[in-house]
Amino acid sequence: MTTTLITGANKGLGYETARRLIAEGHDVWVGARDEARGRAAAEELGARYVALDVTDDASVAAAVETVGSLDVLVNNAGISGGMVPVPEVTPDLVERVFATNVVGIVRVTQAFTPLLKQSANPVIVNVSSGMGSITITSDPERLESSIVGLQYPASKAAVNMLTTQYAKALPEMRVNCVDPGYTATDFNRHRGVKTVEQGADAIVQMALLDASGPTGTYVDDQGAVPW
Repeated sequence: MTTTLITGANKGLGYETARRLIAEGHDVWVGARDEARGRAAAEELGARYVALDVTDDASVAAAVETVGSLDVLVNNAGISGGMVPVPEVTPDLVERVFATNVVGIVRVTQAFTPLLKQSANPVIVNVSSGMGSITITSDPERLESSIVGLQYPASKAAVNMLTTQYAKALPEMRVNCVDPGYTATDFNRHRGVKTVEQGADAIVQMALLDASGPTGTYVDDQGAVPW
């Protein structure tokens, strides 16, 4: 059975991805900072809960010991930092968002790489955003170009670069990043235009890759996304 860990999986896209992968036969670990919410989500899903704060070294190290073996890692945990006008964005806010969205991925990926290397089919999926695409956010025809932000788009552009570099550094693994699209979740106060089921489509697709699948790519549910 394929063992999968999803960070930030107690709600939204992480929860839906867990549900779908369980239906595909995966043994899923729900990673969450909040124990009550994480355990409740795992119980509802028929998954397993692991305490996991991606910003904390000790928490991540303990999660590695708890999980024990791993085939698929979905780096889903993320924060937006709020809709703050660019001139009002502080260095502290940027650091806080990067601590979760970027450094958190590095911390979790580095910690779980030894377990993934023991898998016959190791897969890493990094949940990015169209807001991380310089091409899309510069295109006046795209909704993303009308949203002017600093900390969140910059963090997701960094996630994309992490993905390409990990893909080159870990050629035995399938490492890809995904744009779920503007999905209605708590993350955006349910203002998104896609359902959570639609938003999870590309994440699930990339989590199900075998060794013949692509690596180092940036995709949504329609295919390749421009960097």
